[in-house]
Amino acid sequence: MSAQAGPTPCIRQAKVEDLRALVQLENACFDSDRLTRRQFRYMLTRGHAHTLAAEDADGAILGYVLVLLSRGTSVARLYSIAVAREARGRGVARALVAAAEAAVWREERAYLRLEIRRDNLASQALFEGAGYRRFGVLSDYYEDHMEALRYEKTLAPDLKSELQRVPFYEQTLEFTCGSSCLMMAMHALSPELVLDRTLELRIWREATTIFMTSGHGGCGPFGLALAAQRRGFAVEVFINDPGVPLVDSVRSPDKKEVMRLVHEDMQQEVTRLGIPVHYRTLSLDALAARFDAGAVPMVLISSYRIYQEKFPHWVVVTGFDTHFVYVHDPFVDYKNGESTLDSINMPIQRGEFSRMSRYGRVGLQAVVLVSLPAGIRADG
Repeated sequence: MSAQAGPTPCIRQAKVEDLRALVQLENACFDSDRLTRRQFRYMLTRGHAHTLAAEDADGAILGYVLVLLSRGTSVARLYSIAVAREARGRGVARALVAAAEAAVWREERAYLRLEIRRDNLASQALFEGAGYRRFGVLSDYYEDHMEALRYEKTLAPDLKSELQRVPFYEQTLEFTCGSSCLMMAMHALSPELVLDRTLELRIWREATTIFMTSGHGGCGPFGLALAAQRRGFAVEVFINDPGVPLVDSVRSPDKKEVMRLVHEDMQQEVTRLGIPVHYRTLSLDALAARFDAGAVPMVLISSYRIYQEKFPHWVVVTGFDTHFVYVHDPFVDYKNGESTLDSINMPIQRGEFSRMSRYGRVGLQAVVLVSLPAGIRADG
């Protein structure tokens, strides 16, 4: 039998003073994968997170929920939820989930995601009843090797549900984000195009700047424009700096000279072919208008705001709404437990997207718009 219903619990932000009660609750509810006192303290004091506690009229903690906020994207993760055994059946878990959703939405996060043990049927029923959908499985996820079921809920009331126009292709090498993005853009316009690693590398060879930061070179805006034009697509470039793109990302004078020569060669070819180049920025509203008119935008961003690493990175824009810009990111951050699904239609707050779509000391902004030639429709 379930416990009798009681008064609706009070839900508030947890405090450092709650540490002892939170750890006791954690140890009572879980046999493994427990949060430690140090982890709780970090989340309460420094973590980019919300820890909410449910308490009764006497101030005793009945349960908690912990949500983590992504710094770069508009996805939040419900990391842990626990309810004292004596308080179960009183709606405490439902109240905590509702409070977590409200806190996440106040932070302008579009999705709330979580993992649930395959054998935890009660939690599966709770979240499915609250409108969460299952969208993936992570094998060997918990300490005892149990797999996790992945769940997600859309929190934005006017969130676009259909973002199917652009397919997804995962980059296979750390330096092929640009070529992978161009492949996605071209396939969106020409679905018969075969996306494979051969094409990924072929485009990278055509579009690379030869040097970028460290290691292999990355694709520049002019190189990508030329690669698209050679394959029969219309293309347009917006770049706010007339200098050599990304030249400040290398220190060696010899490398800078090579980048300059490659850029000037590409620039001459772009001019010869009549590819429109605009040395100015493109506003988000103008970018959305171009997208609605049929173009697929590739945008250069600084990866620091998402991955805390300072390197230029290409993404493909897949949609817009009043709150967010949606992108396919060809990079999948497996080291942090993410899967392909986390890189598809990533929602990014419009203001955050504007901040991340500039790179380096000069604040380089680059957009490559790929379209079908005039007179050709996407549906053939």
